[in-house]
Amino acid sequence: MDWVLLIGSGVLEAVWATALGASDGLRRWRPAVVFLVATVLSVWGLALAMQTIPTGTAYAVWTATGASLTVVWAMVRGTEPASLVRTLLLLGIVACVVGLKVVS
Repeated sequence: MDWVLLIGSGVLEAVWATALGASDGLRRWRPAVVFLVATVLSVWGLALAMQTIPTGTAYAVWTATGASLTVVWAMVRGTEPASLVRTLLLLGIVACVVGLKVVS
């Protein structure tokens, strides 16, 4: 269950990163509120997951999940370029996260 919580927290990391980018330096209130709420929930979920998952593994999975999903979302929306190389590199990050789960 802690792994599900950790992945969910990583998804929330992508939410807050995207909202932060949309907030125009926290000047737009709606994305700023989404940023604040998602940040608190994301870090809280990470903290709970770290009760049973080693810190280094949990942090690596959390950041990799959030970073990968943030880039994928930006590519889907067209705000960042999509390419085969970028996609393969993102798949490499995902493979590393799966590898951490397998050896944990």
